[in-house]
Amino acid sequence: MPLPIPTFGLMVGIAFFLGLNVATREARRLVPNQSADFMANVGMIGFFTGLIGARIFHILEHPREFLADPMALILSRGGFTIYGGLIVGLLCGLVYVRKKGAPALTMLDVVSPALMLAYAIGRIGCQISGDGDWGIAANLAAKPGWLPDWLWAQTYDGNIAGVLIDPPGVYPTPIYESVMAFIAFAILWRFRKQDHKPGWLFGLYVLLVGIERFLIEPIRVNTTYEIAGMAITQAQIISVLCIIAGLALLVFRRRTAPVAVPRQP
Repeated sequence: MPLPIPTFGLMVGIAFFLGLNVATREARRLVPNQSADFMANVGMIGFFTGLIGARIFHILEHPREFLADPMALILSRGGFTIYGGLIVGLLCGLVYVRKKGAPALTMLDVVSPALMLAYAIGRIGCQISGDGDWGIAANLAAKPGWLPDWLWAQTYDGNIAGVLIDPPGVYPTPIYESVMAFIAFAILWRFRKQDHKPGWLFGLYVLLVGIERFLIEPIRVNTTYEIAGMAITQAQIISVLCIIAGLALLVFRRRTAPVAVPRQP
């Protein structure tokens, strides 16, 4: 009898350790005066508080389900909102960073590629476990002929959410998000050593996170809110704010101006 493997937890663990490895390398380059366990402590604080934040934001997104059965939603194997984890984890990690006297904006640059890589790997966990982060019912009539069926619609048989999905299935949005996140990681890795003020790379990260999630939301299953006659999701609201904040950081923390060299008399 095969043993059940907690695939989601496994991929989250891989995402954490690979992300921590990338962040540690960047920390050695940008803040070399910190202790050997500094980055490990930042990672652990951000990881565990991020899990709590992700659950809290999920509860806020599904208040009726929470009121009907609070413990079921709290102890569910699925149901984590990435923005909640990102916001809470970053804030708590920054509290520790400031206590240790490390530059906050530089540290945000340090973790930006790592966070994007971890997100890309984590979404693989969502895909193979079927934690409910899939899309709406797929429209097979709109599928390009060259695209494999499994890249357009899946039924997620045996998913951990315990949901039965009728054929042909739903959009496998975790795959799309993972691909976009790997591309975003490559962009961040490419620009990490270019001349810019502290916080600029984090601005690029926030912009890419916002764009990625805003693009995927129309085909994801989510709770919507009625605002000014429009149906909008929690993630779409935060995505727009991320795009605005990211653009602002890119503008105000752009590359430093070259130092003027005085002319020789």
